[in-house]
Amino acid sequence: MASETKLWLVAVFLLSATNIQQHYIVAGNPQVPCLFIFGDSLSDCGNNNNLKTDAKANHPPYGIDFPNGPTGRFTNGRTSVDVLTELLGFDAYIPPFANTTVSDIMKGVNYASASSGILYETGMNWGEHFSLKMQMEKHIGIVSKIIMKLRNSDEAKEHLSKCLYYVNTGSNDYINNYFLPDHYNSSQTFSTDEFAEALIKEYSKNLMDLRSLGARKFALIGLLPVGCIPGEISTHGKPGSLCVKEENDAVVPFNDKLKSLVDRFNEQFPDCKFIFINTVEAILAGMTKNVQDVNAGLDVFSCCKVGSNGLCIPNENPCYNRNVRPFFDSYHPSEVTNEAIAAIAYNDVSTKAAYPMDISHLVKL
Repeated sequence: MASETKLWLVAVFLLSATNIQQHYIVAGNPQVPCLFIFGDSLSDCGNNNNLKTDAKANHPPYGIDFPNGPTGRFTNGRTSVDVLTELLGFDAYIPPFANTTVSDIMKGVNYASASSGILYETGMNWGEHFSLKMQMEKHIGIVSKIIMKLRNSDEAKEHLSKCLYYVNTGSNDYINNYFLPDHYNSSQTFSTDEFAEALIKEYSKNLMDLRSLGARKFALIGLLPVGCIPGEISTHGKPGSLCVKEENDAVVPFNDKLKSLVDRFNEQFPDCKFIFINTVEAILAGMTKNVQDVNAGLDVFSCCKVGSNGLCIPNENPCYNRNVRPFFDSYHPSEVTNEAIAAIAYNDVSTKAAYPMDISHLVKL
């Protein structure tokens, strides 16, 4: 993986140039009745806007290419789960928990919170957020409201069993925990394998909580090579390096264990279906065979002017060629990257990214 991840950033826009078509919200019947989203800033669509935190994206230039402007999405346009929402046929994006109504919740809720992780303490260096466990607790309240709305617990259970549960978390447990020894002692306490095991143990508990609340279809998103993120390269990289090998190597055990968890849960719970989306393979799948080397500066990969925290400086103009920039700020993918990941996660023509099936097949079960 170490040699391949040096190429993954360029692969993003090679993929987008050849395989991705623009998708827009259109009215129709969605392939699942509802979509529940759990995760961090890669999926956040506004849950952090009113929290006491520096992890906010409710100001320009975020949202410069999004119809509603800066909503709290940490990118120039749509997140990968926004694109997935379109591919699934929903007539509107799934709203954030912080701004839901009784009518909204029947089609799903987005609980994702920037700077959050699997572990409760992850990301506290940024300020307030909703950890994965807190997101699950909020889901309990939403399920109770759905039961009240339908006035029948069996009918609610049937409704929830048909929904898709999308979980994309874990990056911050490395970026804003394990790789920050000045704030956290996890890297002194755990080896990379031990840390991944601790994360998967907590992750699995939350998945079982979801199952007890009626969830039956799970899409679990693996971690990108975090050592290739511009912010990590600038902080921990060596001069001239495109990726931080040690950081990429550190997250490999997490992805491996998450895939193994999918196997174990599919065998243990035949009434459920879990899938794993390998986002590294999702990007590499779009690479052309003649790409041999990458010789580009850091400025090629991010688009907006960033502050010391790696987020876009408010109201500064971003780059114009956003459709070929893998990252918008120092940590978050641009819309073109999100399109690439969502498209292959939904329909994995390569048969390498989605295991044991892609999302388009999962929702048909």
